[in-house]
Amino acid sequence: MSIKDNVRRLLDELPEGVQLLAAAKSRTPQEVAEAIDAGIGIIGQNYLQDAEPVYQAIGPAASWHFIGHLQKNKVAKAVRIFDMIETVDSFELAADIDRRCAQAGKVMPVLIEINSGREQQKSGVLPEEAEELIRRISGLKNVPVQGLMTMGPLFGDPEESRPYFVETRKVFDALKKLALPGVEMTHLSMGMTDSYRVAIDEGASIVRIGTLIFGERHYR
Repeated sequence: MSIKDNVRRLLDELPEGVQLLAAAKSRTPQEVAEAIDAGIGIIGQNYLQDAEPVYQAIGPAASWHFIGHLQKNKVAKAVRIFDMIETVDSFELAADIDRRCAQAGKVMPVLIEINSGREQQKSGVLPEEAEELIRRISGLKNVPVQGLMTMGPLFGDPEESRPYFVETRKVFDALKKLALPGVEMTHLSMGMTDSYRVAIDEGASIVRIGTLIFGERHYR
């Protein structure tokens, strides 16, 4: 099936209120443009070096989300390209984004990345530490917190991801009840090609799908 067919099938399948993010790591500008033409509204990129040439070719035809680990020395470039950063996991990173946004006259909505699997090798804040971090970030003018994101451990069986999505949703709901000033708990970004259906069951409002849209990844 073509990228267009894959996108339309997914858009038809997703429940109302769930947004489809096309995870475009290593994809060409032509592939990304085809996905946008088919109805994709959000492009996700893990690496700035992937994002820059594609963005230069396509421009703001869709909303651009950063979904990888953002190094502080890349923040200035990320602020120029992206419309949302989904992977904020420290006050220091948020403060750097805020400073760069102030210089650029831009506001950058962010999601807080939750390390739901408590994996030492992965980025993200532990679930029980999310509230304190969000309270600190809420004082920054140019970095509105709009929800949470999680990767969760990778499993062969998508059902094994469910407990990690459940835990992240519990954190999301608890934070929403707090109604912290300057914080809008709107987006819950969970689930990828193998696990998006389980993530939707557990309340995801953004699913990040690559292979089901573009086919198996090819590396350049």
